[in-house]
Amino acid sequence: MTSPYRVGYELPPLEIPVTRTLIVAGAIASRDYQDVHHDAELAREKGSPDIFMNILTTNGLVGRYLTDHFGPTAVLRKVAIRLGAPNHPGDVMRLTGWITEVAAGEPAEAVVQVTGDNGIGRHVTGTVTIALPGPSPKGSGT
Repeated sequence: MTSPYRVGYELPPLEIPVTRTLIVAGAIASRDYQDVHHDAELAREKGSPDIFMNILTTNGLVGRYLTDHFGPTAVLRKVAIRLGAPNHPGDVMRLTGWITEVAAGEPAEAVVQVTGDNGIGRHVTGTVTIALPGPSPKGSGT
């Protein structure tokens, strides 16, 4: 069976409110205890207007964006991201993506270009290789 996904296919955007809780929880969950991710006063002393999101949280949100779209059986094969403008509390990050390559096989794979923008610019740019979910087994009802 062929994949319904084609080069140029655009994923619907996902808007993620950037809250102080999201930033701090993501830093703690990824064991990133740098003060700029949880202490606003120390972040300001280091030149930032507030705390900011770490790369591991961004990486997880990019993964979530793709697996929410492609489904729970999709597998992230390779994730390569680069950060730009920081995500601060009170902003919204808008993730967008489009397929740049599709490879047939079992499972089929796609390369998805992802960007995430916030109120001050481009927060993340990335390329993700994802194994696409196959057809549902007969009789599964899905």
